[in-house]
Amino acid sequence: MTDAHALLYLGLFVMLAALFLVPLGLPGIWVMIGVLTVATGYGEVSPWLLLLLVAVATAAEAVEWVILKRTSARWGASRKAFWGAVAGGLVGVLIGLPVPIVGSLVAGFIGTFAGAAIVALAETRRFRDAGRVAWGALLGRVFAAGFKTAAAFAILVLGGAALLLR
Repeated sequence: MTDAHALLYLGLFVMLAALFLVPLGLPGIWVMIGVLTVATGYGEVSPWLLLLLVAVATAAEAVEWVILKRTSARWGASRKAFWGAVAGGLVGVLIGLPVPIVGSLVAGFIGTFAGAAIVALAETRRFRDAGRVAWGALLGRVFAAGFKTAAAFAILVLGGAALLLR
């Protein structure tokens, strides 16, 4: 195996590992784009494909926010509760990092729920309303993570095929 082949397989491995970061709320999709950007610089991936995949990644980021915002709002979340859910999710992911994969995922979901619940409870002073808001934020986070993971999988397949078929 030549050094070029080894680098291609390393890039594929990094992209595959990055796929597992996406549902955690970490920037795995941009790690994949980074690998493909380097490969484009070496002439292994078409610049047009890279632009297409950057557009897919950007759209996935935007749709993630829209899903979380709309689902949270549908369940009664205020703007502050939405940001509480976002902050809680990030804190949860960071707290869960010592437990590989599952820890960050579960802690991120718990953090989303808790962040929305705390802010909604402070706003409404009613546990029932805070629970409803938190549940909506959690559902939004789950749906958004699923959508973004599907987009990342598409980037992995298209980018991986470009690397392998070159």
